[in-house]
Amino acid sequence: MTIASTAITRRQALAGLGATSALALSGCAATARPEAISQARSIGAQRLLEVVGYNLLEHEPERATALGVDTGRYAYLRGRLEDQSPEGQQTYAATLREDLARVRAFPREGLDSDTLTSLDVVESAYDLALDGFALPYGDTPVGNWRTAPYVVIQNVGEYLALPRFMQSNHKVENGDDADAYIERMEQMPAVFGGELARIRAARGMGVVPPSFLLDKALRQMEQTIASAGKGELFADDLRAKLAAKGMPESHANRAKSIEAGPIAEALTRQLEELRAERAVATDDPGISARPHGDAFYGWALRSSTTTRLTPDEVHRQGLEELDALHARMDPILRDIGYTSGTVGERMQALSQDPRYQFAEGDPGRAEIMDFIAERVEWIKAQMPRAFNTLVDPNMEVRRIPPAEEVGAPGAYGGAGSKDGTIPGRFWINLRTTDLHRKYDLADLTYHETIPGHVWEGEYSNRLPLIRSILAFNPFSEGWALYGEQMADELGAYDDFTVGRLGYLQSLAFRACRMVVDTGLHAKGWSRAKAVDFFVTRNGSKPAGVESEVDRYCSWPGQATGYKLGHSRIVDQRARAQRELGTAYDFKAFNDAVVLGGNVPMDVLEKNVGRYIAKNSS
Repeated sequence: MTIASTAITRRQALAGLGATSALALSGCAATARPEAISQARSIGAQRLLEVVGYNLLEHEPERATALGVDTGRYAYLRGRLEDQSPEGQQTYAATLREDLARVRAFPREGLDSDTLTSLDVVESAYDLALDGFALPYGDTPVGNWRTAPYVVIQNVGEYLALPRFMQSNHKVENGDDADAYIERMEQMPAVFGGELARIRAARGMGVVPPSFLLDKALRQMEQTIASAGKGELFADDLRAKLAAKGMPESHANRAKSIEAGPIAEALTRQLEELRAERAVATDDPGISARPHGDAFYGWALRSSTTTRLTPDEVHRQGLEELDALHARMDPILRDIGYTSGTVGERMQALSQDPRYQFAEGDPGRAEIMDFIAERVEWIKAQMPRAFNTLVDPNMEVRRIPPAEEVGAPGAYGGAGSKDGTIPGRFWINLRTTDLHRKYDLADLTYHETIPGHVWEGEYSNRLPLIRSILAFNPFSEGWALYGEQMADELGAYDDFTVGRLGYLQSLAFRACRMVVDTGLHAKGWSRAKAVDFFVTRNGSKPAGVESEVDRYCSWPGQATGYKLGHSRIVDQRARAQRELGTAYDFKAFNDAVVLGGNVPMDVLEKNVGRYIAKNSS
C-alpha cells in the first residue's frame, strides 16, 4: 500500500524535534543542569522510539491490531493490510533505512539504561532486516522470527495467515469495526496478487520450493479455496461476530460476495502458480541448492541467532550439547528400567508405553486439554518463587485450525495484545493425539505459556511500543526453554521422574535442530537423513518429526535459535552467580533478564552486566 503522507510528516517532525533538541542542548550546555539535559534527551528518545514504532505499523497494520493499538488517531490501521507486492516491500525497506539513520544519529549521552537498550534493539533489528530486504527473494522478518525464502508455501503465506488473523484478532464491537473488516477483505485480492508477483519472480530466478513442501501447500491451498467458495474463511466469522453483538448481517453478506468472488479467484491464481512450480520442482531440501542460497542462509543464520556463528560452529555446538543432554537422560532411563540400547532407542521404546499415551480421537483431545489446564494452574502458583515482579497473563489454549494442522508444528504460543484485550494463546496441534505424550506435554505447556512465551510477552507489552513489536528468535525461544528449566527447578518433576525425561528430551530436541538445520542448508543432507537423525539419535516421535523437518526447509536458520539462546541465558546466569557470589539472587536475575525485554544476544549480555554492576558489593 502507499504510505500516507501524514506518516512521513510525523517522521520528519520528529527528526526535526530531535535535531533541534540536540542543538539547543549543546548551545546551553554551559548553564543547563546535567539532569535537565539528560531528561530532555530521554524525552526526545522516547518520542523518537514511539514514532519509529508507528512508522513500522504503517507497513504492518495487522500488528497494530494484534497489539491493540489501532485506536484513536491510529484507528485507520484497523482497515489496512500489509502491501505484499515487490513495490510495497521496497517502500517498507526505505522506511526502515530512514528510521535506522535517525536512531543511529540520536545522542546517547545521559540516557538511562532502559532507553539505551531500546535504541540498541531498534538498531540491531533494522540492520538485520535491511540485509534481508537486500536479498533477491524471500519474506523478511522485521523483529520477528520467520526467515522464509518461499513467500507462499505449506506454512508461509497470507492464505494461511489472514483467516487466522481475522478470526483471532479482528474484533467486531461496532459498525466501524465491521466496516474495517470489509475494507481488509477488499484488499485481500491485491495482497494475494502481490505475493503472486514475488513467487513468480523467484521462479524466474530458478528459486522453486522442494517438491514435498509444494505437495503440502497445494493440498492446503485447495482446501482454503474450497472454504472460501462457501464463505467459511471470513464471512462466517464476521456473521458470528455480528450476531454476538446483535448487529444486522448485511456486512456478512457483502463479505461472502467478496470471499467467494475476488478472494477465491486470487487464491486460484496462486494455486495455478504453485502447480507450475511443482512441475519443475526437485526434492532437494536445502536452500543451498537454490540460486544465492548460501547468501540467504548466511543471513538467515545471523537473523535467527543474532550472532556471527558459522554453520560449522552451530553444527558442532548442537552435537556437543546433544551428547551432554543424553548423558543426563541415561541414568534416569536406567532407573525406570530402560537399560538396553542408545538413549534414542530407549526413548522410542518409552514412547510406546501405553501408560504415557493419550486416548485416540476426541476423548484423547479432551484429555490433553484437561492436562494442559492442570499444569498451567500449577505453574502459575510457583511464579512468586521465581520472580519479584509478577504478571497475571490473560491467556487461552486453542487447537490449531484443522486446515493448518498438517503443515504446522506440534504447538506454538505467543503473547496477547498490548492493551490486554486479546489474550495470549497456546496453540496445540491435535490432528492426532499421538503427537503428544504425558511425559512431554507438561514441558511443552511451560514452554508455550508460563514461564515461557505468554509470560515473557506480558513484560514486553509493558515496554515502549517498538519494543513490544520487535522480537529476537534466540531470546524468544531461549527464554521459553529457560522457562522449561525453571519449571524443573521449581519441582515440576519431583514426583514424576519420567516427566524430567520429557524436559531433557525437549532440550535435546532443540540441540538436534541446530545439527539438522545446518545439515539441511549447509551440508547437503537429505530430508530422510534429517528425519532419521531425530528418530534414531533423540528418540523423537516420527509422526511429529517430518513436519518439523519440513518447517526447517521453509524457514532456514530459525530452528537454530532455540537451544543457542537458552545456552546464552544460562551462561549469563552462571556469570552472575560467579561474579556476585553470595549477592546473587535467583529471582533478581530472572527479573533482570525478563524486564530487559526481548533483545539480541549482545544486548542481553549488556543488560546482565548492568544487573551485576548494580548488585555488586
